[in-house]
Amino acid sequence: MKQEELLRTDSSNGAFKELVQLLDADLAERDGEDTAFYSQFNGIAQLGNCIVYYQDEKALGCGAFKQFDERSVEVKRMYVDPQMRGKGIASKILKALEIWARELGFTYAVLETGLRQPEAIALYKKNGYSVTANYPPYVGVENSVCFVKKISD
Repeated sequence: MKQEELLRTDSSNGAFKELVQLLDADLAERDGEDTAFYSQFNGIAQLGNCIVYYQDEKALGCGAFKQFDERSVEVKRMYVDPQMRGKGIASKILKALEIWARELGFTYAVLETGLRQPEAIALYKKNGYSVTANYPPYVGVENSVCFVKKISD
């Protein structure tokens, strides 16, 4: 059996930084000229709530959240190594982020992804997220799809 770990850390973690670089390269390829617009909202310097997923001590995925408003967090920087996709890793990371946010007293999780990330859209729907109106700064952005989920009562 493979050994799994979901490490709670922050954005100074080296493995998290490496995975985010891979994510940014993937998004640049998918989003093309739209990358500059999205990049301004995806800085990691202020992310204090990050998860790195390890399997047999190898970092294979990550995710993070930041406070969105008084009751909500925004899920950010979700990524899984392409060779490891389809194995439930992203759902494990997402669930770990939700648990952590709930422990900190948050009620909702929101997030934004793009129409060019159909696997991300499927992941969020599978994990109980509902499409919601685009929130700032994504209002009026045709490629953006925003989601919300109640994570605690």
